[in-house]
Amino acid sequence: MSARTHTRPHPATRGGVEIRLPWWALALPALAFGTLLLLILNPSNAHAATGDPAINQLLQYVQELLTR
Repeated sequence: MSARTHTRPHPATRGGVEIRLPWWALALPALAFGTLLLLILNPSNAHAATGDPAINQLLQYVQELLTR
């Protein structure tokens, strides 16, 4: 007597685990990164900041690119 084979109710995946992220799982880290970057680049809050002039020029260039 032969045994019945069980079929899957949904199609099989491509061998990996599929995970669907909600929209905020990508939006919140991007928003946090942008906020922190703007806080770093804001020169009005950098009262006692001293550093290498090359880094300051680079940050100023990036700030100018972002404000265009």
